[in-house]
Amino acid sequence: MPGVAENQPAEKPRHKPSRAPRTPMPEREAAERATDFDEVAIGYSQDDAIAEAMRCLQCRNPTCIDGCPVNIDIKSFIGHIIEGNWADGVAVLKERNALPAVCGRVCPQEEQCEAACVLAKKGEPVAIGRLERYLGDFDLACDIESRCVPELAPSSGFRVAVVGSGPAGLAAAGELARLGHAVTIFESLHAPGGVLSYGIPEFRLPKSIVNAEIEMLETAGVEIVLDSVIGQIETVEELMAPSEKGGSGYDAVFLGLGAGLPVFMGIPGENLNGVYSANEFLTRVNLMRAFDFPHADTPVWRGRKVAVVGGGNVAMDAARTAKRLGAEEVFLVYRRTEDEMPARREEVHHAREEGIEFKMLCSPSEITGREGWVTGLVATRMELGEADDSGRRSPVCVLGSEFPIECDTVIMAVGTRANPMLDRAAPDIETTRRGYILTDEEGATSVPGVFAGGDIVTGAATVILAMGAGKRSARAIDAWLREGKPGA
Repeated sequence: MPGVAENQPAEKPRHKPSRAPRTPMPEREAAERATDFDEVAIGYSQDDAIAEAMRCLQCRNPTCIDGCPVNIDIKSFIGHIIEGNWADGVAVLKERNALPAVCGRVCPQEEQCEAACVLAKKGEPVAIGRLERYLGDFDLACDIESRCVPELAPSSGFRVAVVGSGPAGLAAAGELARLGHAVTIFESLHAPGGVLSYGIPEFRLPKSIVNAEIEMLETAGVEIVLDSVIGQIETVEELMAPSEKGGSGYDAVFLGLGAGLPVFMGIPGENLNGVYSANEFLTRVNLMRAFDFPHADTPVWRGRKVAVVGGGNVAMDAARTAKRLGAEEVFLVYRRTEDEMPARREEVHHAREEGIEFKMLCSPSEITGREGWVTGLVATRMELGEADDSGRRSPVCVLGSEFPIECDTVIMAVGTRANPMLDRAAPDIETTRRGYILTDEEGATSVPGVFAGGDIVTGAATVILAMGAGKRSARAIDAWLREGKPGA
């Protein structure tokens, strides 16, 4: 029609992506940061964030979104940074992720969204995680009244219990609250957050960040009950039993118990004083604040020479924590090479900068001691053979290659297993032979109305994968309550 064109809003000028190199993350100097528990990464400034966002191509078909386990609209939130609309960018993030300031710090974006970035094909991808952190921190810097709270649906009248306040439980609770359900989280420890609080050190993820993100969930109506061990105070069956039968009357339950049972190698000497599981060591320091002993109540043994066995992120966290506690020497003992280490490259880089020594291609065969205390390790040299099921080459012992390693502390960071409280909490739920819960793709278990997600289903994995599982289960719970729940 004549004249319509004149009445249309002017088209926005086309975005011209920058060809500048990837914007580095400002960090504290290694010599300084290795002596305290303050955060290593300083974070982007506003200029840094805009410069990095300008590198984004704003693709017509953004493949980065498919690389995100919770399908954040990455193109849109980066577009808002380009335009300087910080609050709108936060709103886009929180449509899919209730913990952006957390995920921006600890998620392995280099293996997920950034790996799927078009720029990664011929160079460096957009620093999506750093931009997510920038917006998450922008939101946290606002007064609680000014922060972004996702719009909540009208009350459904249904009540859902969430067991565990780790990443899966928090994501499930946030999504269920957004969908209009009354949610109560039961946490066995005295502080919420699960592995975010007890497992990840302050220098990687400040607890103030975790607490501030959780505060937003409480603002959205999520109730958190601490010091409550499901399986001790109530079973899942009792949570779902009607009040007239002595139960709590919840309409559905989500289990996010995690996989926090430590694994040991079963070698001689593991019962000596000075041997820790990484779980106990990190929990004492992170959650119980043993680094501040005696001002905090919980002590921790501070070794002079510390050996950390393992090659994952937990091993890196334990080694870097031991260094900050005053150890003169800290070394990682790993049975493969650095190329096969599952730890994030960023964490390996930071560990090396801070003086952690890497002893590759060797595996402990015995922990030696005197008068009940650790004096060293006996390690066997390894060589790499054929690839195993994970795609990594299997380590093979070199006969007659044993050698001693002097140390007074050994921290085992060789994996975890399913939370054993599951047997008491839900004895009727079908599990695998390793004790993990069997579910369908949406998190439904063998017991109607009981769903599960995160490490208690998959085994130890990443924060964002656990959150993705929690969100999927929340949507499945919503559908079950509204459509399939008997009597609903």
